[in-house]
Amino acid sequence: MSSSRAFLLVAALLCAVLAFGDESILPPPRGASAVAPQLVELGRDLFFDTALSADGTVACASCHRPEHAFADPRPVSLGVGNAKGTRNAPSLINRAYGRRFFWDGRADTLEQQAAGPLTHPVEMALTEEETVARVVANPRYRQAFQRNFGEDAPTFAQITQAIATYERALVSPSPYHRWLLRKQPLPEDAERGRLLFFGKARCHLCHNGLHLTTEEFLSVGAGAGEGSQDGGRFEVTMRREDWRLFKTPSLINVARTAPYMHDGSMATLSDVVDFCNRGGDIAENKDYRIVPLGLLAEEKRDLLAFLDALTTNPLPQSLLGPRPSGR
Repeated sequence: MSSSRAFLLVAALLCAVLAFGDESILPPPRGASAVAPQLVELGRDLFFDTALSADGTVACASCHRPEHAFADPRPVSLGVGNAKGTRNAPSLINRAYGRRFFWDGRADTLEQQAAGPLTHPVEMALTEEETVARVVANPRYRQAFQRNFGEDAPTFAQITQAIATYERALVSPSPYHRWLLRKQPLPEDAERGRLLFFGKARCHLCHNGLHLTTEEFLSVGAGAGEGSQDGGRFEVTMRREDWRLFKTPSLINVARTAPYMHDGSMATLSDVVDFCNRGGDIAENKDYRIVPLGLLAEEKRDLLAFLDALTTNPLPQSLLGPRPSGR
């Protein structure tokens, strides 16, 4: 995305925000106006329910942990039977605004994203039919689907719709979003870091827009060990030019979602900044924008301060766990 297109995107979104007044810093995600609170509650309960996995040990929340901005603090996630995945699970906060999902972009909607882990043989390892059967076996779910859809025997699509509706409720602004509206200045070191981010550090070439991602697929030369064998976007398109390209992640909440890169191979944000400062590693298909930056130690500290300013406000407690049993 060109810088002019990115500017127009941010400007359009800010106009939408201003139209909604002060109730919300961020514009409502697409489709959010039609979201019923009781459907969010149903999706929340499904999101935290380990019964929706083959061995009853894994829920969506097992890999998207509320205390880590709905990301996974492990390098790669573990599925049923402690089977080891191949990629790090990113944050779900503000992903309601996303256009592509998963590191390889194989899902176009949150509904498709929600369906993926349920039927993945390593993650939750159920079939669509088994997922429906487990939901139907729970009287509370039957009542909830009756209230929301008019029938107590849901389809698999309705189950993923409920989970996606809950994920669309995980929306929160950061100090950076407030800065965009001129409602809240950034701390001095974060402001210096912002100028670096959009200047010398060149971060904005891949991370721009309201949520600081172009959602392009590119290679920065990252990936170590098992992660170096991951074909990335190639595994979806089977096109040679997509070999080891990965979706550019949003940087919102980046200070809370270590480790980093598709395989969790970088433990800290300082590691990431050092990696980018040296121009990444030598790799096939490395993007032309990844070049040595020459950042000084104090500039790297300021850049980290700006990245910390991308941390969102706490979500309501009601979104951070399932209802107590019996309610």
